[in-house]
Amino acid sequence: MPTTQEHVGRFVFGRAELLSVADRLRDGYASAAPFPHIVIDDFLPADVLEQAVAEFPEPKDADWEQFDNRHEIKLALADVELIGQATRNLLNEFNGQVFVEFLERLTGITGLVADHQLEGGGLHQIRAGGFLKVHADFNRHERLRLDRRINVLVYLNQNWREEWGGDLQLWSRDMSECEHRILPVFNRMVIFSTTDDANHGHPDPLRCPADRARRSLALYYYTNGRPEEELTTDHSTLFKRRPGEEWSTTARQAARRWLPPAMADVLARRRPTS
Repeated sequence: MPTTQEHVGRFVFGRAELLSVADRLRDGYASAAPFPHIVIDDFLPADVLEQAVAEFPEPKDADWEQFDNRHEIKLALADVELIGQATRNLLNEFNGQVFVEFLERLTGITGLVADHQLEGGGLHQIRAGGFLKVHADFNRHERLRLDRRINVLVYLNQNWREEWGGDLQLWSRDMSECEHRILPVFNRMVIFSTTDDANHGHPDPLRCPADRARRSLALYYYTNGRPEEELTTDHSTLFKRRPGEEWSTTARQAARRWLPPAMADVLARRRPTS
């Protein structure tokens, strides 16, 4: 997909190519079930994304934020000083003028504001045994006081096997069924609208080998206000139960059951976040 150009030796998005892609995909985005979304494969040149893979830090190599509770076992990194230069350049392009124009054309949501602070975004990874229960995302940026409207996820997982799991699941509004599963394979980008009904996650423990992880870039976009039909009170992440699902009483139990011993010991020493 021709979406890029080289500029002074650094990757940048090309406006004409991106807007053409947006025009071609916007009807599919708006009509997608269970909520507006699109999946785009090979959106970036492979060598650009391979640079991000090459410098992606291991858990021991950066001060990752650790989440270990009954809803999620995952790691997140948003401090740009701890992120490699190629990845920082890429994140800047995703937060730049051209890509924001692409998102506005694709989604029909105007006045989008990128979050250079990467609140909740940046680099994500989930190791073997980790999970993220189905949820609707937090809806306000606490510092900017803006409404969250769009999620963009880019997966970095080369040679990912289906039996390892990690599918991004999109669930119906009433949480009666999973309507779509998206395997987190290398150079796959998922874009979706963020509302209280945009139920998504990968709720089953990851089954990849201990030396692999489900890795992604996560970027969120905001507006000053939102349509009246979407108005709601400010809230943090809203976790949702699947039919027949009972949440484990402690993430530590899940960690002991699924994670390599060294990782489980690390999680066992941390205080739950919720």
